[in-house]
This record gives sequence, C-alpha cells and structure tokens, in this order.
Amino acid sequence: MNLNAELYLNLIRGGAAHLAEDRQAINDLNVFPIPDGDTGDNMYMTIEAGSQARADETLSETAEAVSKQMLMGARGNSGVILSRIFAGLSKGLRGLHEADMPAFTQAMQAAVNEAYHAVSTPVEGTILTVLREGVDAAKGSSSLEEYFDLWIAGMDLSLQHTPELLDVLKKAGVVDSGGAGLVSIAEGMRAALHGEIPGQAGNDGERSYDGGRSVMPGPDRASKVNFDAFTEDSVLEFGYCTEFILRLQRCKVDLESFDETVIHDWLASQGDSLVFFRDGSLVKVHVHTKDPGAVLTKCREWGEFLTIKVENMTLQHHENHMEDRFKRSRKALGIVTVAAGRGLTDTFREMGVDAVIEGGQTMNPSVERFLDAFKEVNAETILVFPNNSNIILTANQAAELYKDARIVVIPTKTIGEGYYALANLDASQPVEELTQTLKDAAAAVTTGAVSRAIRDTADAHSGDYIGFSGKDILTASSSREEAVNALAGKLGASQADILVLFIGADAPADEAARIKSTLEKACPMTEVILLDGGQPVYDYILVLC
Repeated sequence: MNLNAELYLNLIRGGAAHLAEDRQAINDLNVFPIPDGDTGDNMYMTIEAGSQARADETLSETAEAVSKQMLMGARGNSGVILSRIFAGLSKGLRGLHEADMPAFTQAMQAAVNEAYHAVSTPVEGTILTVLREGVDAAKGSSSLEEYFDLWIAGMDLSLQHTPELLDVLKKAGVVDSGGAGLVSIAEGMRAALHGEIPGQAGNDGERSYDGGRSVMPGPDRASKVNFDAFTEDSVLEFGYCTEFILRLQRCKVDLESFDETVIHDWLASQGDSLVFFRDGSLVKVHVHTKDPGAVLTKCREWGEFLTIKVENMTLQHHENHMEDRFKRSRKALGIVTVAAGRGLTDTFREMGVDAVIEGGQTMNPSVERFLDAFKEVNAETILVFPNNSNIILTANQAAELYKDARIVVIPTKTIGEGYYALANLDASQPVEELTQTLKDAAAAVTTGAVSRAIRDTADAHSGDYIGFSGKDILTASSSREEAVNALAGKLGASQADILVLFIGADAPADEAARIKSTLEKACPMTEVILLDGGQPVYDYILVLC
C-alpha cells in the first residue's frame, strides 16, 4: 500500500486525535514541579492546526498544506519543532502523487534533518533524539504497517533512554515530554492506518470527523458581527480585510525563476497592512484594500486561489479601535512583548510597549499571534521581547515570515530580562547598537520566582513553595513568605542596586508588604520596589538589577 493524499491526511488527524487524549499526561511530564508543563498543549494545538487542511489531488500538495497549517498554528518550542518535522516530511514528499516505501523512508529522513536544522543547538535526549532513533529503527521496512510498528518501537525505546542523556530528566524521574508527545502522535497515526481514529464517534464518542474537517465546538462568528455598524447610509472608510492563499501556476509563471516581489510591490500599491510571504508555490497574503475585486482579479494573473476571505473592516470585532489603527502613520520603531497578568501588561505599556501578547508559562502564543501583533504595531522596525525561553523559537519563526517590517527578536528568557531591557531602551540609538544594548541589559539581570510545587522532587515536597532561578531550585518552604525571603538571599539581593518584586495574582497585598519590609531591613543598600504583576503560576517574580 502506497501513501496517498487522503491517507496522509487521515494519519495527521489520527495523530491529533490520539494526542488530544494524552495531552495532559504529557503536560505532567514537565521536569519542573510547577504548573508550566504545556508541551502536550503546544504540540496538540500545532498538529490540530495541520489536521484542518484539506486533502489535495496529490500527496505532495496535501503534505505542503498540512505543513503550512502547522507552521501558522505552532506554539512553544515543542510545537515549532513538531511543525518543522512535518515541514521536512513535506519537502521529502515534494513532487510525488503518492509515495512507495523507499520514497516514504527517504522523506522521513528529511523530516529528521529539518528538525535538527530548526534548532540552533540541538540537544540529545529530546524529541530530536526520539525522532532520529525511531526513524533509524524503521529503515528497511517493506510496508507502511511495518514501518509504523518499527518506528514507534524505536521511538519508545529511545524515549525510555532520554533520562540517561539529560540529567534534568533523570533527576526529575521523567522521560522527555516532547518525545512522549511524538510517540503519542505516531501511535494515533498507526491507529488511523488501520482505519481507527481515537475519540472518533463510536469510539468513546469524544471526537468525530465530518467532511474532512474535525468537528470541534467553536465561537459563532456571525453572532459577534454587528451588521448595524454599516447601514444603507454608511460610506466605506476602512476598506476590506482581504486574505487569501494563492497557488502559483506553471501555466502562468515560471516557478523556478519567478520573483514574487512583483506581487508584493503591486499589492503594496493597492492598500496597507500588507503581510506577504511565499513558501514554494504558495503565496500567503493579507492586505487592507478598498477594492478587493481588483486585487483578486490581478492576482489570478499569477495563479489560482486555494482560500479567500474578504471582510468589511467596519464590522470586525474590534471596530471601535479601527479608526486609530488604520489612520495612524507608520512609526519608525515598535515594540512587542509577551506577558501574562493585567499588572505586567499595564507596566509594559507604561514603558512604551505597543502590543502585549498574552502568554507565558502554560500559554505559549502561536506564530500567527505574533504576526497579528506585528501587523497591529505598524512600524518599520519592531523589537520583540519573548520573555520566556519556550517562546523564543516561535518569535524567531514569526520574524522570518513577516516581510512588511524589520523584526528584531531580543531573546529575553524571563519577565525580569524583558523588564530591565526595556528600562534601558534608548530609541535614539541605531538599531544595531540598540539591539546590543538591550541584549547586554538582559544579560545583566538575575530573575527568580516563587511558585507552589505540584509534586514531590528531590528538593521539595508537593505543596511546598519553591524559589528558583532558571531551572535551579534554590529554596523550598511550606511558607510562601519564607520562600521569597530565602530566595532573595540566595540570589544576592543585598548586593543589588534594585530589587523589583512582581506580585502574582494569588499573593495577598499584606503579605507582599511584609516581604518588602523584611527585604528592606535585610538589604539596606538595595531599593525594593513592589509592583502588582497579577501574573498566574508565579506568586512572586524577583528581578535583581
């Protein structure tokens, strides 16, 4: 049995359905004992986006569509890496109507290569190792059934070995969560290969598929549109939000030599807020124009449409803010940051941030959310502060896709790094100098946090408040107040000029005031500043400058 377009899409949907059942168990594999284990959620949302693709006529086109959907839905490092696995698989299947075993085996090796290439410093003992060793184990298979059996067995064996490759896994007594997510996906794909989909109607009834798309409850968009916002007497002012994916056609252009900037430049003359990128023969476009008919007609000179969406912007959900958004002039420098909590969001906005993407631990934003923020900011150069090590890869991926501005990602790994870097931002500096200034400022900061442990570890008991910096647990106590004070001592707060204490959503104000008083007595040369962060997960975030 060869792999064709319909079967490939069924495999993807089977993988997504199986991971949906396992996502919480994979979240729980998080090596750190606080509720930030969202690998299962990130991987699920990524492959679920891919499962929304439609089967095209050929395997090659279908694999490309799945890859593109996954890329746009990718969340967190694990999600981005997963999207690159299937991007590599798509490249390996390029040009094929269907794939026999030698072709499929070669494509899986391309998936391995693409995944390793996506990570600047590949680490063994992770999803990369599990994928590579599983693919090695399946080489020489004579059928898809045999391949999936050997691939899963090889990955499972590799997964059990990951704690021997990474001390952090061994210490926590868990296997790699990303690798476990990939095994779950593969098991769902194997089930689909045999005609079964986990959660399908008739199989627990939790999930079903209809007409090639998953049936999932979602918002009723029509119910959110205020049709009275554009009446018989209205005058079109904001134009139409026009989005489409164009497939370049060989009968219209020479794909190998075609320069897509001719499309970009023409579209730029027809409207604003242009987002444009090409991936092979696919061209993704978002533009605001008063004449979408002219745009669609012109673009058919180069190809044919796969999807089209045109909306009167007056009717869009945030209509009250549209006038300011689209009338304002394009600014020279814009800033995008990631944060969770009303207090943190307000703080960053007061520091000059143009767009705050809601996210952080347990809720990593997608590539598409970054692209939306870049479009909203409408600047020539946009600085991006991810403020979480698990979001940097997603931000970089979005930066590569966005072509309507210069995107510079400042790789801040914590809220503290982002906060102090922004405090040192001097917009009068040239971008290259400013980038280095911001990176140096982030590197000069020490960030710690206090959160409640959700399971026993070698360093703490479930229910304890643990103080940590990075992945190092420095203190543990049954008292949150004691944990904060002890962590400040471990971080050398008395030697810092400033200690900023962001108060979490669950920390009472009177407790924070006592902590501030204690720290001021213990660190008389340090200025202690309390700020209401309102952040989830972390009861307190300590920033030492």
